[in-house]
Amino acid sequence: MSDSYKTLFCENNDEYIVKHSRFIGYAAPVKTEQEALDFIARISKKHWDAKHNVYAYVIKDSGVKRYSDDGEPQGTAGMPVLNVIEQQGLTDCVVVVTRYFGGILLGGGGLVRAYSHTAKIGIDAAGVITLSKWLVLKIVCDYSAYGKIETFIRDFGGVSENNEFGENVELCFRIEKGTEDEFDKKLQDISNGKITFEIIDEIIAGKK
Repeated sequence: MSDSYKTLFCENNDEYIVKHSRFIGYAAPVKTEQEALDFIARISKKHWDAKHNVYAYVIKDSGVKRYSDDGEPQGTAGMPVLNVIEQQGLTDCVVVVTRYFGGILLGGGGLVRAYSHTAKIGIDAAGVITLSKWLVLKIVCDYSAYGKIETFIRDFGGVSENNEFGENVELCFRIEKGTEDEFDKKLQDISNGKITFEIIDEIIAGKK
């Protein structure tokens, strides 16, 4: 789907040690540049005693891409982190790699490999999710049709949001935008045209 994009599922971290240098990769989903800057500031404050807090971030709506070597030789730290983000096809995310220097110089190539690897394991820890536009729908049916309709929604790839049980059953769920015509046709087929749906919202969401 053209409107879909990949980002991180949650904030998380992982670490890597090479030649006594400790690298910690932090990764998080963000929606704005300010959120990315706030995250960088928080991690930098947490690791105020580290030799370097290198970062990179990409923001979808503004098209912003930024990185910092934070004192490492130019091109050996921030750009490799940004390259990992882009190679993964990610946006709306920030990665900070904290380094505690272990006393042994890694050289330019060693730094690139270490920062790239740590960015990758931080991203892997956070998890990647594909987000796209979804429609939130509501169907009201009687109890005799409930089982069949619920199974149909699940088989179609719909994601249940909430079901309410009163005089009738009210099913609230979401389907990917662009599939609503196909959904309607199949719904009419299985219900003999007796059940319809109402679109109540449009959201950006992912499916695990």
